[in-house]
Amino acid sequence: MSEVLRGETPDGPGELVLDEAATPTAAVVLGHGAGGSEDAWDLALLARELPAAGISVARYRQPWLVAGRKVAGPPASLDRAWVPAVSVLRERWSGTPLFVGGRSAGARCACRCLDAADAGLVLLSFPLHPPGKPHKSRVAELAATTRPVLVLQGAGDPFGTPADVARALADAGYAGERIVGVPGATHSLAPAKSLPAPAVAEREQLLVGAVVTFIADVLEPVPSAE
Repeated sequence: MSEVLRGETPDGPGELVLDEAATPTAAVVLGHGAGGSEDAWDLALLARELPAAGISVARYRQPWLVAGRKVAGPPASLDRAWVPAVSVLRERWSGTPLFVGGRSAGARCACRCLDAADAGLVLLSFPLHPPGKPHKSRVAELAATTRPVLVLQGAGDPFGTPADVARALADAGYAGERIVGVPGATHSLAPAKSLPAPAVAEREQLLVGAVVTFIADVLEPVPSAE
């Protein structure tokens, strides 16, 4: 059963929903999107499956959601609430490599608040630009990161496809990312109700496997051939 920790922030209390591994080798904290919660399909999937692979998971409920509001605050308020929550986890999970990330707005927040102590970023559906407005790019938030990055992006995401993200990062001169496209997925990454069970299982395995492999590769990089 998940454990819930409540902590104060400048914008009211936020909540950390914890699913801890019995013997963790790493941990990841994930923020939710501007229109969703920690129960989003992909966040719930990772919280359910990663602990068995030795990765503890914390899903962070922003204060606006805890307070029952339906609309997220401005980016600065999300950042103010995120930083103290991650600090709590660094203390609780001291000695365990901590990855940060989230989906959509949560992914942006993790990029903006990245700390030198963070091992890397796990980003789901990074919103490269508003739908239909590619000129309003947010690539600078992602390109400014200084740690390894995993981006899980739906092939049909109107906020930017995997190819769009790769092209924008290349143009920005950043090459520290690993982009995994999710076939048939849109911004939510969740499978349609009509998707057959084997296809749902395949998508689940893709997401979980990509995160587990990425974290393992960051913690134990393979030496490059001379």
